[in-house]
Amino acid sequence: MKHLKAVNKYFWKYRWRFLLGLVFIILSNYFRILTPQVTGYVVNSVEKELRDSVINKNSAPSPDGQAIPQAAIHQTIQDRKDTANYDILVKKFIRGMDKARPAFGAKVAICGVTLLLLALVGGFFMFLMRQTIIVMSRHIEYDQKKEIYDHYQLLDTNFYKVHSTGDLMSRMAEDVSRVRMFTGPAVMYLVNLLATIAFSLFFMLKKDALLSLYVLAPLPILAITIYYVNNIIHKKSEHIQALLSNLTTNAQESYSGIRVIKSFVQEKAMLRFFTHNSEEYRKNAVGLAKVESIYFPSMGLMIGLSTLLAIMIGGLYTIYGRHSTDLGTITEFVIYITMLTFPVSAIGWVASIIQRASASQKRLNEFLDTVPGIQNPPVPLEHRLQGNISFEHVDFTYPNTGINALKDFHLEVRKGEKVVIIGRTGSGKTTVAQLLLRMYDPTRGHIRIDGVDLRALDLQDLRRQISYTPQDTFLFSDTVTGNIQFGLDKPDEEKVRLAARYASVDKEIEGFAARYDTMIGERGVTLSGGQKQRISIARSLVKDPEIVVFDDCLSAVDAKTEKEILENLHQYLQNKTAIIITHRIFSLVDFDRIIVLEEGRIVETGTHRELLALNGYYTYLYEQQQQEKEDAS
Repeated sequence: MKHLKAVNKYFWKYRWRFLLGLVFIILSNYFRILTPQVTGYVVNSVEKELRDSVINKNSAPSPDGQAIPQAAIHQTIQDRKDTANYDILVKKFIRGMDKARPAFGAKVAICGVTLLLLALVGGFFMFLMRQTIIVMSRHIEYDQKKEIYDHYQLLDTNFYKVHSTGDLMSRMAEDVSRVRMFTGPAVMYLVNLLATIAFSLFFMLKKDALLSLYVLAPLPILAITIYYVNNIIHKKSEHIQALLSNLTTNAQESYSGIRVIKSFVQEKAMLRFFTHNSEEYRKNAVGLAKVESIYFPSMGLMIGLSTLLAIMIGGLYTIYGRHSTDLGTITEFVIYITMLTFPVSAIGWVASIIQRASASQKRLNEFLDTVPGIQNPPVPLEHRLQGNISFEHVDFTYPNTGINALKDFHLEVRKGEKVVIIGRTGSGKTTVAQLLLRMYDPTRGHIRIDGVDLRALDLQDLRRQISYTPQDTFLFSDTVTGNIQFGLDKPDEEKVRLAARYASVDKEIEGFAARYDTMIGERGVTLSGGQKQRISIARSLVKDPEIVVFDDCLSAVDAKTEKEILENLHQYLQNKTAIIITHRIFSLVDFDRIIVLEEGRIVETGTHRELLALNGYYTYLYEQQQQEKEDAS
């Protein structure tokens, strides 16, 4: 239960709706609890009428030979009926009936109509109860999903490297849904059963305390059973939720990688893997269902025993005239027990929901309590970037792998410079871009823009002013226009088309059936690799920032398109600071500087001609690339 404290803020937010729902629950149960008392009155009235008819036929003579007056007999029966134990509304109803003295048939009809009205009033308040509590739970579900989604977006890049997408989705969907069952149905039924039990016990004890103790004797056994089974359910629920996350992850990866699965003919292998995970989930879910199945037979047994005790002991009391028990009392107790059947049986169900919700909220809290590794400073500085970038003896080690990606990396980039960072895979090129965007913070050293440390700048303002084309192209399931203008504050069709021209993808877009309104499949699955990369480049260019970072974004285009894009970029990047990360050498374009990285260190720096003249590592990379081109041709 301690994990569910996290939802208390939502109860406070919707406190008036919640309190109103509680009032409706109490009112609904109050009018329902009057039914046994009115029914008991009707049964006693029928009993009296039957006795009257028998006595009228066999009037007993008095000692002096006169018949016993009927009024005396009526008074005797009336004395046995203790109306003082009824609710105040029932007392007023009985006094009104006694004062009006309707015929027997009319009395029964009036009582029947009264019972119907009580049912309608109780049902009306039950409707209002659901309209407040259940609707409140839907609002809480919306707020909680929004909170989780917002928090997911705040978490740093490293978090997403160690947690699977399937697990994130499972927590947001399945776990939030289970918590909603607690904030809605569980809370509603819990208060409902407490109100029903409280009202029933109050009037039962008031009517006949000793008979009530006999009737309620089986319930403590039920409480012990519930407590024991709940502990088992809690442990099993937590394990099942973890298995469900694994199953969701397995399915999500299969759907995302379906082309790889098909190309390697691994459908059967993936099916076996999924079947294994699914079987584990099934076994544990069935095991939990078996444990939960103990509840309802236990409830039925205990309720049946209570009903049996009420009829048997109440009947004996009536036969022998003890405790002023009559048929009306027995009828009331049977109805009370019947009314307690669902609340008592719902104890197990509500407890199960609470246990599952607690397990789910615990999983949600694990993420919600995760503090992002990259955060805004207490007083963030918003600064209009000019483009002067400084890496001052930066070291960086990835926290999840321990790989030392950069070692004493020192680089000064002046405003308007075009710098190429080149090196083999794993040399630390992408790390430079991620540190500049503050996806990570350096392990040692400082990164400054215009002399201001990145950690002092407003995080969103920093990223808004830098255009970044990542190595792994990602497109959304949206139109071409929607993907390109993704970084714009407001739509601008002219900017979108201009960016597409600079990225050399405008002609191909014009060839699509719906042109710029063409829908792109999930992750750009309907496009070629080169088209995806160029749309991703256009998405970066449309922002028109002062600093541009391209991370190996031309790997999927041919040489002709590459040359065209580079020529366009040369025109676009005038007066802008640009960092181009690549593993290929662009000999056709003159850059201000080329930085050669090897194992996280700068080993060479200079222009294309200067580096070739050194006849060092850059020359080796260049000659190797030329040899690959010759072999390919």
